[in-house]
Amino acid sequence: MTRLQKVLWAAVAVAVIAAGGLAVYGSRAPEVATDTASSVSAAFELTDHDGVVRTAEDFRGKWSLVFFGFTNCPDICPTTLGEIAQVMDDLGPQADAVQPLFISVDSERDRPDQLAEYVPQFHPSILGLVGTPEQIEAAAASFKIFYERVPEETAPDGYTIGHTSQVFLFDPDGGFVRLYGYGTPAPEITADLRARIDAHG
Repeated sequence: MTRLQKVLWAAVAVAVIAAGGLAVYGSRAPEVATDTASSVSAAFELTDHDGVVRTAEDFRGKWSLVFFGFTNCPDICPTTLGEIAQVMDDLGPQADAVQPLFISVDSERDRPDQLAEYVPQFHPSILGLVGTPEQIEAAAASFKIFYERVPEETAPDGYTIGHTSQVFLFDPDGGFVRLYGYGTPAPEITADLRARIDAHG
């Protein structure tokens, strides 16, 4: 069984348990609206899972796939990270032109060392980022995403986080290109990226 298959099977198992009412501690938040997407920008100063302070400027020259979430997310995050991992595998040599970023919205529990254990399990190319509450709030405002802490007795530490679940695509110049809705199949994202990479030259 491949790494991706293991991840997706784990996500399915959690979803089945949640559906049975035994553990429900993941929630989606409002998505970025089409009429708002034009004002999306990537502006942040966060620490990556290797302890290095990063800004959006560090990723110029590559296409960026950006997703917000948190390591205790039981379903949405692992499912989406699994899809991104599949995209990176399927792109083959073209994957060198893409940088996937996972930005945590859980500054209380997620630290660089937690992200270093969690994120690479999906794919070595995905980089985890986290910061102070103020830094995360600033990043969320730039991307126009929504997140909120939600009390949940069955969740770790008694709370979960509802968050926007779309994946953002930025071009090598840092310009916002498009959103991929939650559940967009990996082959669809791969085909779209291939066409854009080819056209960009």
